[in-house]
Amino acid sequence: MLSNIVAVKPVRLFNFLHLDLDGGTLLFPISYIFGDVLVEVYGYARSRRVIWMGFGFNLLAALLFWAIVMLPPSPEWQMQSAFAMILGQTPRIVAGSLIAFWCGEFVNSYVMAKMKIFTGGQFLWTRTISSTVVGQAVDTILFQTIAFAGVWDTGLLLRVILWNYTAKVLYEALATPITYAVVGFLKKAEQEDYYDYDTNFNPFVLST
Repeated sequence: MLSNIVAVKPVRLFNFLHLDLDGGTLLFPISYIFGDVLVEVYGYARSRRVIWMGFGFNLLAALLFWAIVMLPPSPEWQMQSAFAMILGQTPRIVAGSLIAFWCGEFVNSYVMAKMKIFTGGQFLWTRTISSTVVGQAVDTILFQTIAFAGVWDTGLLLRVILWNYTAKVLYEALATPITYAVVGFLKKAEQEDYYDYDTNFNPFVLST
């Protein structure tokens, strides 16, 4: 939810590289790390429930922001336009956020679960990075295109897509030692290491 708010601002980190990102890139990749941990330890079905929960909270936040923006401000309050500009997310941003989150997270979880079976539970780093490479590609392209195509300059849009995607994949790769530590701790503490051999991967089935 925080990423959706700050994503409306493109930021430039290194001017000589024209490294343009949206503000959400600083935080959003953490959700993919959590997703990888969930699938690795508890399996796809439990991750599916968390994805739907995240989708629901994002939708609730968008509706709440819209409702508060639409309510008339007190006459003494002079910040309505600024408040609306940041929190009054356009339908395109809301749609882009929800669609990209849903598609990207499910792709990430599916790849993670299938690769765990394929690798026999070995080489965790190959699963976390590969699932991020695919899931973040889906997420980044969908969100930026739906939310900002025709609003931002095409050059800026393409740079943001490129650098956002690159940053998210590098983020995941650099976080690999942390992911290993969390996964190892949870597997030991929960006595759980789930393999999705007989899992129904339909994203609309919520049973575990």
